[in-house]
Amino acid sequence: MRKVDEAEALLSGMSRGEKAQLLQRVAQDLADAYPGIDTIAGVCGGEPIIVRTRIPVWLLEQARRLGSSEADLLRSYPALRAEDLANAWAYVRSHRDQIDVQIRDHETA
Repeated sequence: MRKVDEAEALLSGMSRGEKAQLLQRVAQDLADAYPGIDTIAGVCGGEPIIVRTRIPVWLLEQARRLGSSEADLLRSYPALRAEDLANAWAYVRSHRDQIDVQIRDHETA
């Protein structure tokens, strides 16, 4: 059984108050979450990636800094959608220092 199915089964037995409390905890957990961006331990060193792919956000930002256009990126990575790039750029704006470090780390690796 998938975790989502298990959660749905648990939700059906909860009161409205318990559901509200759970929703509040989930909202706190997702406070700095970005749609379309995921971080998964063991995938790409745990660095932020585009969902459905193993494409790190730092790699897209580095390509952009080196002059690649969004059209170039979409051609180079067929799994990407324009929405993915918009999500990546939003993530970069909010996590510039982290992305700079990741780019630097990969340049020296």
